[in-house]
Amino acid sequence: MKLLAVAVAGRGLVDPAEPVFSAADEALLRGRAAFETIRVYGGRPFRLADHVTRLAASAARLRLPAPDRGECERLAASAVAAAAVPDAGLRLYWTGTTLVATVAAIPAELEQRRASGIRLVALELGGPLEPPDWLLPGVKSTSYAVNMAAEAEAKRRGADDAVFTAGGIVLEAPISNIWWRRGEVLRTPATELGVLAGITRATVLELATLTGYAVVEGAFPVDELREADEAFTSSSVRELLPVVELDGRPIGDGAPGAAARSLQAALRERATR
Repeated sequence: MKLLAVAVAGRGLVDPAEPVFSAADEALLRGRAAFETIRVYGGRPFRLADHVTRLAASAARLRLPAPDRGECERLAASAVAAAAVPDAGLRLYWTGTTLVATVAAIPAELEQRRASGIRLVALELGGPLEPPDWLLPGVKSTSYAVNMAAEAEAKRRGADDAVFTAGGIVLEAPISNIWWRRGEVLRTPATELGVLAGITRATVLELATLTGYAVVEGAFPVDELREADEAFTSSSVRELLPVVELDGRPIGDGAPGAAARSLQAALRERATR
């Protein structure tokens, strides 16, 4: 995504091409930093307070000092105003010493991908997953090398994205939560499995009951995903993307489904009203 604005705590707005992290910062040396990605609708970051709360929780798990909540909100407002576009992707980065807000354009191809659906491949992490607490399950850190490797492997196999499994149990996509529908019931992996407690995931949980769907959270074998009537992913910037194929086989009728359409419309309405 093209950067439109950057704001740094203690410095204010800076040129997006200007370096903002020290070469000695552990965010660069070891990937020890927390971040949040927030969708901006009509110039307003959606559920910013919830994202800042999760940023602080991730920092605590990484043994970083807590970010200043007020400064997070001020930097976000400054960067969004400087970007001067109604819809964008806002990011907050906290390294323990440096707080940065960036605003970038929304990828132009997202609506086309939403209309056509995306193809996934399942990537097995190996063994049943019972993540120990020290492994930082559910933490949104900048250590994304494995996630990016998974996306690259999915593209090598001719797909658009991946979904992680462990011992045959569905977890999440590299930067998204995963959902699927059988009849009028939606299923999504429980956060107790170590998946990220997505802010958009929480919104979909709220909206699902309002649009007539029951939701079950738990540990599900990947065959349940393969046999679903439809599937989709959820994330802040990408919102809801229908999944039409897994490992070369169509999901449902191989086309975007009704739940993804209705919940995407409900998400937009909630975010922009």
